[in-house]
Amino acid sequence: MVEEKKLSEDEARLIAALHESAGGAIAARVTSARIVAGRAIVVVEASGLSASERADAQATIEAALSPLVGVSEVRTAFMGERVKRRIIAIGSGKGGVGKSTLTTNLAIALAKMGHKVGIVDADIYGPSQPKLLATEGQKPIAQDDKLVPLDSPHGVKMLSMGNLAKPAQALAWRGPMVGNAMSQLIEGDWGDTDLLLIDLPPGTGDVQITMMQKHKPDGAVLVSTPQDLALIDAARAGQLFETGKVPIIGLVENMAGYACPHCGELSDPFGKGGFEQLAQRLDIPFLGRIPLSLPIREAGDAGVPVAVSDGPEGDAFRDIAKAVARWLEGEDG
Repeated sequence: MVEEKKLSEDEARLIAALHESAGGAIAARVTSARIVAGRAIVVVEASGLSASERADAQATIEAALSPLVGVSEVRTAFMGERVKRRIIAIGSGKGGVGKSTLTTNLAIALAKMGHKVGIVDADIYGPSQPKLLATEGQKPIAQDDKLVPLDSPHGVKMLSMGNLAKPAQALAWRGPMVGNAMSQLIEGDWGDTDLLLIDLPPGTGDVQITMMQKHKPDGAVLVSTPQDLALIDAARAGQLFETGKVPIIGLVENMAGYACPHCGELSDPFGKGGFEQLAQRLDIPFLGRIPLSLPIREAGDAGVPVAVSDGPEGDAFRDIAKAVARWLEGEDG
């Protein structure tokens, strides 16, 4: 807020009106206020405010100042420092390996650790995040030519083509259209979000290349099941990130081990340890294993991922989130 000794008579009158009608929270963000030719011009510090919060603040300021004598128009300008936002790509060379489930639970776990996390569901043809984050049926609005992310019930913002297209609509789009759609999601109005996880489609095509060239992620996490076929595809995805000079944070082995719910016997229907061995051969950190677990699948289908609660099913995701957080801290120096 502008220091009182520097306020002109008009400025003092505007600030007093804001205090009286809008409360101290908005008035404290005002960096300057003046009246020019009957026009009240108010500059507001907007760091940390979302698009909807800025719109609310603007409406409140207009309502507070419009009735004043000598004010025929109210204009509000928002200023703020650019949030330092990190981008992490979650990729796989093959579909069906649980990449979206990992992305969701990793985001929730990182949010619980204090990060302000958003998810971009870049799997344009097969979006999963609306179901996983319980936002099905909701549609984001656009403000100032930018999409405003949806707030999930779990403290994570998200944007997905699944919330923009009609339910079960097949998108017959060619590569450039898909790349443009992904960019609109990434370039949404993310407010004070400091960490953006990109849930990539499987493979090494246009979406991945556009994402690396245009948006330059800080790092990537690769996901695979342990069987040889999936590992071959995961290695290709790793080569793509390395070619694009995107650091690989580490590898996650999913569906690694199954405990029979009746007898408790452990089995490995997809093999065991293959991704960890690949990590060792490539000298890439191995971040951990996620078991093949019915509760994880049921929780995801219900829109309440296991990382939401403190139960044992979420421990593997929380351990991976801690490893990613340590990597981020190391990058910060």
